[in-house]
Amino acid sequence: MKRLLTFAACAALLTACSPQKPAEPASLAKYNVDALDVKHFMAQVVDPNSDALWAASGTSDTAKGVVDNYPKTDAGWELMQSQAAVLIEAGNALQLPGRPRAPEADFDKFAQQLTAQAILVKAAVDKKDKQGIYDEGAKLYLVCVACHAEYLIGPLVKGGGRPAGTLPNFPADVEAKQKAYVAVHGPEAPVTKVPQLDGDNIPK
Repeated sequence: MKRLLTFAACAALLTACSPQKPAEPASLAKYNVDALDVKHFMAQVVDPNSDALWAASGTSDTAKGVVDNYPKTDAGWELMQSQAAVLIEAGNALQLPGRPRAPEADFDKFAQQLTAQAILVKAAVDKKDKQGIYDEGAKLYLVCVACHAEYLIGPLVKGGGRPAGTLPNFPADVEAKQKAYVAVHGPEAPVTKVPQLDGDNIPK
């Protein structure tokens, strides 16, 4: 009897000293999009990274002459790589359940185009290919414009908001660069190379 009591006491002690598996949360969502809905995701993730990437490419006309906007240091190039990488993943994150807007099929394809084009931008950044960054960045811009036309500007106009034709013009230097680019590459050059909504150029 004494042995049994001793054995039971030892077993109880070992059980008490053994590491316990932490309890599983009662409910854990696979994706959490409530903390950053699509409006804030665009404003705080997509917009600042795309704007910064575009600002760090091409040239600017200033009072002191034409200024090269591309990074001048390794740290600057690494930052540009990070911005392109964020946009690659942003296209994936925009498709998480709860983020796509109706019609969801179009929204998802635009998001896939964002990723597909950002991959090309990052490849150019990795090689420090300035012309490639400019050209692929221009196509990325067209993807954004096409998506905004369907999901932002179109609904705004239909809802009685800002009427068509009243959006502000681009600054004169930007318009001049656009005309120069079209003069060299033709009016359809930037558009025909952008991944289209048929999904043929979207990585699987």
